[in-house]
Amino acid sequence: MDMAVGVAVIRQHLIDPEICIRCNTCESICPVNAITHDDRNYVVRADVCNGCMACIAPCPTGSIDNWRTMPLAKAHSIEEQFTWDVLPPELTPEQLAVEGVTAIEAAAVELPSTPALPAAASGEVPFDAAAFAATMPPWSAAHAYTNLYGPKSPTTATVVGNFNCTEAGFANETHHIVLDFGAMPFPVLEGQSIGILPPGLDARGKPHTARQYSIASPRNGERPGYNNVSLTVKRVTEDHQGKPARGVASNYVCDLKVGDTVQVIGPFGNSFLMPNHPRSNIVMICTGTGSAPMRAMTEWRRRLRKSGKFEDGKLLLFFGARTQQELPYFGPLQSLPKDFIDINLAFSRTPGQPRRYVQDLMRQRAADLAALLKDPNTCIYVCGLKSMEEGVVLALHDIANDAGLEWDTLGAALQREGRLHLETY
Repeated sequence: MDMAVGVAVIRQHLIDPEICIRCNTCESICPVNAITHDDRNYVVRADVCNGCMACIAPCPTGSIDNWRTMPLAKAHSIEEQFTWDVLPPELTPEQLAVEGVTAIEAAAVELPSTPALPAAASGEVPFDAAAFAATMPPWSAAHAYTNLYGPKSPTTATVVGNFNCTEAGFANETHHIVLDFGAMPFPVLEGQSIGILPPGLDARGKPHTARQYSIASPRNGERPGYNNVSLTVKRVTEDHQGKPARGVASNYVCDLKVGDTVQVIGPFGNSFLMPNHPRSNIVMICTGTGSAPMRAMTEWRRRLRKSGKFEDGKLLLFFGARTQQELPYFGPLQSLPKDFIDINLAFSRTPGQPRRYVQDLMRQRAADLAALLKDPNTCIYVCGLKSMEEGVVLALHDIANDAGLEWDTLGAALQREGRLHLETY
């Protein structure tokens, strides 16, 4: 007698288009390239996703954490997902039965679990920098509030400051924007981000989706004691191929005038948070507008130090830009006391000078970094372009191994203890 062949069933991974703010975090971190997007939605390829869960914790909104029990043959295609404005409902037991899926088969399909951390670089295994990224904050981080205001119920902030914080010309200028929330509660911590909703409609006639920006101010406000935050926003005037292109949100934000109002959602992020214990060391590695959370952490430490509420934790900064003129906050950086923060600047396009990147400076400071890596009070934060991620973590890998620290063990501990954070885009 022939045996009945069961229907293949999966828990299909989907992204909620109503909540997603199109920040690209999931696509950039997916180790198997299962996530893609068009100008409408971010979607997951059912035939590629292996359920590794690497994208779940880094998502700032939680939109990535959605699953549907589906017959494999009926899995939602990416073409179908691109058309969605809302997620489809779960199939009922009756609908699954029509497809040949019994209740027992449906119940047996579980969510995948997070895999073990892969081995570090070797001759056979490709180096995966993202595998060492922490998804938990340091143990002493303050409690973060998230998702207080969503895309359907944004809050309003008033612009109280907008100035160019670089010496670059229009095409490469970066603005420091200060937003005030008045009496509306908007608690934030260093390392969190918010979403700005640009006015108007996109090419499809739909309202623009939010753009995410890291907060550049400390927890008690850009102006201490006031309910405000600051952002670091670069004006986008060309695409990744160098062709002229006007970034919708960046130009909107950079052109804001004092007194204008903006629609804000968030805050987002509950892992890229600074430690609060007084002897913690912070290593900050960033490029361009990736300096925003580093500025927030540095300013909070400066205020604590000024008030006598901090001990002797070290601050070590590696900051990269194409030229000095394009480096945000170059002037204010020069005024920080040398015994407060150790600043290392890398410029990759200075005329007549060799190209230097943050990882080059890290290797030059290997002895100091090795000493900090040996200290369990050290937390490391990396923020900037995705292309910097591998070079930075490889530098840490080599510095650790050269100092006899065994990166496989150390890297796993940094990730597990919330002490190595990567926020790249």
